[in-house]
Amino acid sequence: MQKIRKGDTVVITTGRDKGRTGTVVNILASGRVLVENVNMVKKHQRPNPAKGVTGAIVQKEAPLHLSNVALWNPATKKADRVGRKLLEDGRKVRYFKSNGEVVDS
Repeated sequence: MQKIRKGDTVVITTGRDKGRTGTVVNILASGRVLVENVNMVKKHQRPNPAKGVTGAIVQKEAPLHLSNVALWNPATKKADRVGRKLLEDGRKVRYFKSNGEVVDS
């Protein structure tokens, strides 16, 4: 079970986008994460008439390392560390370390 999953709201902890929040779009196998509208880079796209693609400068999200993001805790309104525990009914859930509140419902 991963500590950060697709769809989670995260806070950027380091870099030029430090303090910004966003939603996780994708988690890559290389231990990196794509966050919506964060770490935007410009890519010069070459035209390809065979595929009907016009040349342009497009903006897209660049991946961030998982260690540079933290889960957003809505109760404390801050970034928080995440732990994992086993409930009585046998389910594994994530919880916030600061207040013990369960992330997964």
